[in-house]
Amino acid sequence: MKMRVETSMLIIAFITAIILGFIIIPILKKLKVGQIERDDGPQSHLKKQGTPTMGGIIMIVTMILMVTGSYIFLSLQGENETANRLIPMLILTIGFGLIGFIDDFKKLVLKNTKGLKPSYKMLGLLMISVIYVVYLVQGLHIGTDTYIPILKIYINIPIYLYIPYAILVILATTNAINLTDGIDGLSSSVSAIIITGLTVIGIMAGMKEISIFGSIVIGATLGFLMFNLHPAKVFMGDTGSLLLGGVVSAIALYIKMPLLLLIIALIPVLETLSVMIQVAYFKKTGKRFFKMAPLHHHFELQGWKESKVVIVFSLITLCLCVIGLKII
Repeated sequence: MKMRVETSMLIIAFITAIILGFIIIPILKKLKVGQIERDDGPQSHLKKQGTPTMGGIIMIVTMILMVTGSYIFLSLQGENETANRLIPMLILTIGFGLIGFIDDFKKLVLKNTKGLKPSYKMLGLLMISVIYVVYLVQGLHIGTDTYIPILKIYINIPIYLYIPYAILVILATTNAINLTDGIDGLSSSVSAIIITGLTVIGIMAGMKEISIFGSIVIGATLGFLMFNLHPAKVFMGDTGSLLLGGVVSAIALYIKMPLLLLIIALIPVLETLSVMIQVAYFKKTGKRFFKMAPLHHHFELQGWKESKVVIVFSLITLCLCVIGLKII
């Protein structure tokens, strides 16, 4: 019966996202909210210029509708505690999505090429992260213990170290997912697999709030992916990538397994490292270490088609998730 509820949530979220896609994408086209491609990027991307972006709105609206519906359903079933625990995760992820939305809106609708000031953007993400972490520790009293994969032990981190550590996990994860967005269907595919892995862990641990929330996000992401696969009819923009980064970090911290992300989210980690290496190497030598960063563009310039990059990166992520489930 339990799994039937999660499956239903996933399917309904998937259908809702598809319906919203057919409604929202024409609106984005009408508003001329088009993608702006880099002149120094892969030449194949120049034809994407003008493709509607800010498609993360599809996932945001789906999540709000589905979590609200789930909250009402669970409350009527007398499962108030589970219902209440869905809201903070929604607030964190929607909050991140809204910051991405403001950035996208300023760039694409108001035609302010700089978008949201980086300092304002970071401040917004930081404030939401602090609220979520303090809620986990002080509101839910889940403790500051963190699971160490492979060793299969928990270590207790002093609260004065845990709070900045957890905030760093959220910001780093969000940035990593954001950097993974750049090829049709890549970030949505990789994120859906990672969130599925984390949701399975939540199910194994008997955390109903995680299994429901995760199922909703998976359904919403897969529904969006139907429009985001190559050739993409819409891009998620920062609206979607920051949203998905928030989901991944929120669930990982909730189940006390943020370190597992170093394994199951290795692709986003490598995407981030590739940018850091590229910048450091260029500053030191004046030359590029990779043909282009983030990493997915390097493989594109090596001659890989977008679809090949997405398939390979997704399969790697799937394998890493299976390994992650084996070592916890």
